[in-house]
This record gives sequence, structure tokens and C-alpha cells, in this order.
Amino acid sequence: MINLSPTAEPEIYATITRFGTVLENVVLDPATRMPDVDDDSLTENTRACYPIDFIPNADLQGQGPHPKNVVMLTADAFGVMPPIAKLSAEQAMYHFLSGYTARVAGTEKGLGNAPEATFSTCFGAPFMPRHPAVYAKMLGARIKEQGAQCWLVNTGWSGGAYGVGKRMAIAHTRALLRAALDGSLAGVPMRQDANFGFLVPESCADLPPTVLDPRGTWSDKGAYDDTARHDAIPLQTQKSREPGRSRGTPTPP
Repeated sequence: MINLSPTAEPEIYATITRFGTVLENVVLDPATRMPDVDDDSLTENTRACYPIDFIPNADLQGQGPHPKNVVMLTADAFGVMPPIAKLSAEQAMYHFLSGYTARVAGTEKGLGNAPEATFSTCFGAPFMPRHPAVYAKMLGARIKEQGAQCWLVNTGWSGGAYGVGKRMAIAHTRALLRAALDGSLAGVPMRQDANFGFLVPESCADLPPTVLDPRGTWSDKGAYDDTARHDAIPLQTQKSREPGRSRGTPTPP
């Protein structure tokens, strides 16, 4: 709930004052008894739990058909990944296995001010009782069987690494997700990212084209190139599949 915006997230914001919502670590104003979602004096890890019907367009059935789109979320602390990328089934398996994201300061005990890159296999390693390759192969098989398209969405930093760049605007992320889910991105020109090998849309409605090119958002293009080449080597799908890959890099199944 930290810094929850009534403008950017009106449906969720509306739940925090309704009877039936349970708030955790959210500070209440002593005079008005209203939740202060900007107060991080206890922790930035503030949460809310509310009935599903509090969200106007929620599907109460909780069950649907096989998805046409599979979306993986990551938060790139290096600031070198695009806000969205189109993945092949093999690339989807790779990124599912690597589980790359960033632990953000204030959400876990012991973290400093800067986010820390982390890898959690299958985006949930502690909860996977079987070998990770089993789940990766299941994912790949279902993507191919159902003809689903997989997208990697980056909600991390843009315009530079942490301390220089800024977090992706939630409005940009939502515009990209809408375009991916309604099929709009399927027909736009794609470019192959030189560092990661996946395909990146060159345009998206309601979005400045510069946002889709991470290198273009950096004022220091040389710094971007150095970061993409060195700091982000564990993330580079294409390089990991070439002979002489870096030790410790996850291998696609």
C-alpha cells in the first residue's frame, strides 16, 4: 500500500477505507483515523487484504480458459531491460528458470537503501518441491500446445540504474499490458535487443517511443553499454546459449 495513488490506482485505493478491508503495517492518522499510505515509519512493506468483489471488474468465478498471453514480471535494478519484451517459448523457459528481479529496500529486513538483484528460480524457489527443469518444461509445453504468447514486463528502473534512473511509470506499464492483452502489440514492428536477444516492440499507442528503448532513456549511452555488457551478463539469454557462457548463468532446458 506504500504511496498508493488514488489517481494511478483508484480501484485499490478505494478499498482501504471500506469495512472489511484488513490493513497491515499501515499507519492511521491519530485525528481522522484515516489510513496514511504515504507514512513509511513502520515499514515500506504495507499491505491490504479485501474481498474480491471490492474491485468492480473482478471475475468472481476465479477460473478461465487457457491464457492467450503469459506475463512474467521483473524489476531490473540495472536499468538496462526494456519495459516489455516478446519471448519465444525457449526464452520464456529461460527467464522462468532464472527468476531475475530486484529486492527493493524497505520491503525486507536487512536491506540497505539500494535494491539488490536476486534470482529466485521459477519466481518462487522455496515453494517448488520438484526440480526446476520440470516446471520449465511444463511451461514450455503449455505455451506451445496452446499457442500462447509470453511477455517479460520490467517494472524496474529506466534512464539509468538505481540512484540515477527512475522507476517505470505505472501508467506506461499498464498501457503496455493493455496492448499486449488486446493483441495490439502483435502487429507492430519488433526489433531484436542486441544484449538479450528477445524482441521489443518499436511502438505502442499512448506511449512515447523513447520509453521502449532503454538505451535511449540513458543520458550517458556509454554507461548503458558498459552496464548491459558487464553488470547484466547473467540476464543475457542469447549469450548464455553460446559456447563459453559465464559460469553460473542459468541454462535453458
